[in-house]
Amino acid sequence: MREVLLPKTVSVFREGYSLGRLRADALSGLTVAIVALPLSMAIAIASGVTPDRGLYTAIIGGFLVSLLGGSRHQIGGPAGAFIVLVSTTVTLHGIEGLLLATFVSGLLLMLCGVLRLGDYIKFIPYPVTIGFTAGIAVIIFASQISELFGLAMSGPEPGPLSEKLPMLMASLPTLSLPATGIALFTIAVIIILRRMRPSWPGLLIAVTLASVLALVLALPVATIGSKFGGIPNTLPAPALPAFSWDLFVAILPDAIAFTLLGAIESLLSAVVADGMTGRRHRSNTELLAQGVANIGSSLFGGICVTGTIARTATNVRAGATSPVSGMLHALFLLLFMLVAAPLAAYIPLAALAGVLAVVAWNMIERPAIIALIKSSRGEAVIMMVTFLLVIFRDLTEGIIVGFALGSLLFIHRMSKSMRIVPETAERPVENLDVETVIYRLDGAFFFGAAATAGLLLDRIPDRHRTIVFDCSTLSMMDSTGAYVLAGTIRKASRKGIRTVIVASAPELKEMLVHHELHDANLLFVRSMQELETLPQTEKGPR
Repeated sequence: MREVLLPKTVSVFREGYSLGRLRADALSGLTVAIVALPLSMAIAIASGVTPDRGLYTAIIGGFLVSLLGGSRHQIGGPAGAFIVLVSTTVTLHGIEGLLLATFVSGLLLMLCGVLRLGDYIKFIPYPVTIGFTAGIAVIIFASQISELFGLAMSGPEPGPLSEKLPMLMASLPTLSLPATGIALFTIAVIIILRRMRPSWPGLLIAVTLASVLALVLALPVATIGSKFGGIPNTLPAPALPAFSWDLFVAILPDAIAFTLLGAIESLLSAVVADGMTGRRHRSNTELLAQGVANIGSSLFGGICVTGTIARTATNVRAGATSPVSGMLHALFLLLFMLVAAPLAAYIPLAALAGVLAVVAWNMIERPAIIALIKSSRGEAVIMMVTFLLVIFRDLTEGIIVGFALGSLLFIHRMSKSMRIVPETAERPVENLDVETVIYRLDGAFFFGAAATAGLLLDRIPDRHRTIVFDCSTLSMMDSTGAYVLAGTIRKASRKGIRTVIVASAPELKEMLVHHELHDANLLFVRSMQELETLPQTEKGPR
């Protein structure tokens, strides 16, 4: 295996893994497991599947992500970003279709890692990630409104927000005060503990207290036991997802959406971990591990796996030193499930909805949104378009359109950096013809700047006998820029004007020569100093 795809686990053990590091990783793994326990079940329920599938995802997927991944601190598991995609897939294709889509997504993620596509996926513009994350937060909160208020829906709850809101409004008369009270109690406990005791596992404490309160007061609220019959206390036997060609064709778009979203979410989470630790993850290794983790999750009946930003950040803050922490987090979750599975039946669904409501609120990066609005109108528009498309259209469509708009904004800004500056109106250069003009080309000469640069080049007067293009400060030139410059050289050559290109990079010379300039009155030099020392009789390309 090449070094670029080597898991960070191997790197850690090569460095030497001490007992002290194991203790630190065990403590951080336990901390993350306590956070992940209620969150994994809540995400699974919101995704339209049973809570045990969320635990299977966190245990199997989380272990494989840490074992094989390219980040020292990444925590894998079910993520809120997938709630709409997973619930839609379950509605359209059933649980069999979801498992097959997760399996195929794993294969596609592995292919992305092998083909080194991680180097490109992580180039998602910052406004897109901000708008995307905020849109996901709104979707998560909207998916929990019925559980937060104990609404009795008249039919299956639709996924799209535009269809969901009218049904929720129509169901408001069925609001349950006990469910609403449990949800508000859960949210209040989480907020109070976060402010007064930030080191305590607020999510688990809040859910536990809410469960005890509902049980002691015999509140008429829906629980995991009343809706799902509890959760098993063991892992299921692994099995391949059911396969048929028709089902494969039907779930392929969903698998591609899982792949795109999973790649972006996991690499974004790894970047966040890098920023907190000063480390650098291996993006392609991470994609490869995410692929294996999704395959493993589907074999055990789990849902989509990806890197989770909140749990990864918790892992870093808890003092994790290596991927061992993530593997231990999965083992602790397995232990919790084996020992305490019967207790999960008493957890109110309104409490889990309160947990997700807090998660959704924390996902909205309010300072970043304000900064974008104040600093750049163009980037603020990109963020808002991404946000609205994610909410009202589709997650993948929001990412693609946001990326396209970000690329157009980048091209526009880069095109403004291209300048063609006359150093002198007419400046004789020693050992060259006396009527010489020198133009310095600055910035990036690429397709975005080609039209403007072409107009400037066409305006260069042809009364000179020598035109010098100083390209020594040119940051890059693509084939479109070379084509425009080659056209100017041909035009000058037809009028008997010699062109001199000053450039140290051999790539520029090769690119221009490929545009059939062999017979043009053209000279290449590596610097202005070399230009001064050339014999006056030397002409033509070098």
